[in-house]
Amino acid sequence: MKYVKPLRLKILMGMFFGSGIVGIIVGLYIAPPQGTLMITFMGVINLALGAFFGWIFLNQKPELSNDKRKKKSDNN
Repeated sequence: MKYVKPLRLKILMGMFFGSGIVGIIVGLYIAPPQGTLMITFMGVINLALGAFFGWIFLNQKPELSNDKRKKKSDNN
């Protein structure tokens, strides 16, 4: 999988978790009876997407920097 910058993953996690929590609250307490199930379900999907991006954030290998290459060329 392609390397994604940690800041970008944190922003995506926050957006999905935030919209998921708001969606569940709106779906359970504010929405009319016709849309309650659908809005709550969309909130749960957003929570799952936030968890997925959190999993990527925690399991992603750090990006290899060019410092090692520079050190090798400096020693020679």
